[in-house]
Amino acid sequence: MLEVSNNKELPAIPSKRYFTIGEVSELCQVKPHVLRYWEQEFPDLKPVKRRGNRRYYQRHDVMLIRQIRSLLYQQGYTIGGARQHLTGDAAKDDSSQMQQLVKQLRGELEDVLKILKTS
Repeated sequence: MLEVSNNKELPAIPSKRYFTIGEVSELCQVKPHVLRYWEQEFPDLKPVKRRGNRRYYQRHDVMLIRQIRSLLYQQGYTIGGARQHLTGDAAKDDSSQMQQLVKQLRGELEDVLKILKTS
């Protein structure tokens, strides 16, 4: 997902249900026309549209936009490469790595718990 270093430059996401395109633009530091373009290029990015075709993004959309931004601007992916990374084999590889990491952390935490119980 997003690296910790990338999160420091972006503002925190407020706890709201919906965000306008202007708010998302500020939160992700991406211009609104870029967000509209990304909606065409990334099939997972689908904000809710209401009266007058106004876009309302949810929290998961903002997180996805930040991930896309990171892939394109920090990691140097092309649009096609970023799309592939998000939907293709790379996403599966990331999830298997995350599962291995969770198993490793769980084992370490169980070891710490045993140490604390014996103290």
